[in-house]
Amino acid sequence: MKWNDKTVLVTGGTGSFGKKFIQVLVEEHNPVKVIIFSRDELKQHEMRIAGFDQTNLRYFIGDVRDERRLFRAMHGVDVVVHAAALKQVPACEYNPIEAIKTNILGSSNVVEAALDAGVNKVMALSTDKAVNPINLYGATKLAAEKLIVQSNAYAGGRSTRYSCVRYGNVVGSRGSVIPIFIQQRETGKLTITDERMTRFWISLEQGVRFVIRRIEQMQGGEVFVPKIPSMKIVDLAKTIAPEAELEMVGIRAGEKLHEVLVSEDEARTTVEMEDMYVVQPAETPWFGLAWAEKGKSLSDGFRYASDTNSDWFNIQQLQEIIAPLEDAYLSASVKE
Repeated sequence: MKWNDKTVLVTGGTGSFGKKFIQVLVEEHNPVKVIIFSRDELKQHEMRIAGFDQTNLRYFIGDVRDERRLFRAMHGVDVVVHAAALKQVPACEYNPIEAIKTNILGSSNVVEAALDAGVNKVMALSTDKAVNPINLYGATKLAAEKLIVQSNAYAGGRSTRYSCVRYGNVVGSRGSVIPIFIQQRETGKLTITDERMTRFWISLEQGVRFVIRRIEQMQGGEVFVPKIPSMKIVDLAKTIAPEAELEMVGIRAGEKLHEVLVSEDEARTTVEMEDMYVVQPAETPWFGLAWAEKGKSLSDGFRYASDTNSDWFNIQQLQEIIAPLEDAYLSASVKE
């Protein structure tokens, strides 16, 4: 697949992922046009004056809740990257219908608009919290995954295909715990919900490059899961503030001790590749089933979880992750 003759639309294009995705795509692949679809005109303005002012960028104000606006934005589009979502767990718990409208109904609108507009590929971003969800955010992302995968049934003789990428916490994204720990370090005390807690971690750039590569390879119906390291939240806290006291405050509502990227039930239809797992569609025979010939099947009872992962960050790697984020945080504090 060549990107330099494609028109790409990114929902949630002013978010952390959207900005990095657009930066890499424009600098390295130079598509004909990139449409930045988001509902916040201030963020679009700030993005433009921050250097995102190339001639092949278009800023389109709209909300994924508005199917007609999506259809208008997708006119002539070849690839859609669906990154728009409400993702803060407490906010979703307190405002459940708003999360449902954006994450589920918004994803349905993306599906319908893409099909009607003749888009070739739609790649939606998901999360480890969609696996065996215990909070509303995870439940809405699970529903969105199902919508995306099953929507390949609508394609018929058309060229539109839908797939998902599912990965863990993004280092340094908005809502990341790292800036919080850096700030708390000044008080001499860091708050930890539970000392046993583990998480999958991926950098923003790794996530972006994974999505670009999977769009190039997708057949439709797959959920792509990268192989990424785990870290202990306690180790992260000690790396950021080795002298600080760690206060255990108890696990919060809707929070897990460990995250899962591939469940035992999904493992039956999952293929392992060198750098990823591909969850093939279990219920349908349309697309996305050729991966079985390229990789290997998983053993019964396999579970890809953050606590049993074979790949872990060591202290040096954690320090390398934290350093640029710490510099950015301190620079922002000086400006304030």
